[in-house]
Amino acid sequence: MGMDDTMASVPTVTLNNGVEIPQLGFGTYQIEPENTREAVRTALEVGYRHIDTAEMYGNEKEVGEGLRDSGLDRDDVFITSKLNNGFHAHDDALRAMDQTLADLQVERLDLFLVHWPLPGIDVDFVETWKAMEQIYRDGKARAIGVSNFQSNHLNRLRDQTDITPAVNQIEVHPYLTQDELRAFGAERGIATEAWSPIAQGKVLDDPAIVRVAERVGRTPAQVTLRWAIQRGDIVFPKSVTRSRVEENFALFDFELSEDDITAISALNRDERTGPDPDTFNYIPG
Repeated sequence: MGMDDTMASVPTVTLNNGVEIPQLGFGTYQIEPENTREAVRTALEVGYRHIDTAEMYGNEKEVGEGLRDSGLDRDDVFITSKLNNGFHAHDDALRAMDQTLADLQVERLDLFLVHWPLPGIDVDFVETWKAMEQIYRDGKARAIGVSNFQSNHLNRLRDQTDITPAVNQIEVHPYLTQDELRAFGAERGIATEAWSPIAQGKVLDDPAIVRVAERVGRTPAQVTLRWAIQRGDIVFPKSVTRSRVEENFALFDFELSEDDITAISALNRDERTGPDPDTFNYIPG
């Protein structure tokens, strides 16, 4: 199977402005900068064509280096980054975006996100979103979206701004299924991206997931990621181990039954591994 066959096996999700995003990507959260270049190069060799990073991860330069090492055309890889929490003021956001492009050494991003709503800081995220709209109109990002926004945050954007976010990247896994927020987004044409899709590994020993994995002859991680894919979410697992990177990519030659999906969804306990977006106001300093 050549690279192009592998490529064809990853479905795309069409965002609300017509941009297509591969439903499976490679995440770079908590990958140290010195390991990022090789990790990205490996992921692209394995067949990933979607890389997710963020200003706060401190590894955008190395993501760009891995992309250049790969020899792939820029247009063949979908790149997402996210605005640093410290740059929510309008002009700060514009400058931060330009720095991201410089660090990645690309002319534009495929997707740029507001990383957190930060409802308690002295800059309103509506102002931040208006800067994102300018970034989009200037052609610096093919799509713009948000991350960790709740329905109340999304409603304020709808009422006070022009452009509907293309995606909402939120924590989603079998212990935090987020059905209401995902449905809320779907009604408004906002795609859901699932971060922490295996709950930092917490779900991998769950008997319900292990049972399905044994029956379909796959690993618990593959079953969990496949559950997310079949529910329509966009996922980008992270690993620096090549065998795991390959395992996480092998999701498109098997299917879970409706009963499997239901059983895994029933594991929900509204349990977060990360912060609560309604109260999280962290600014790196």
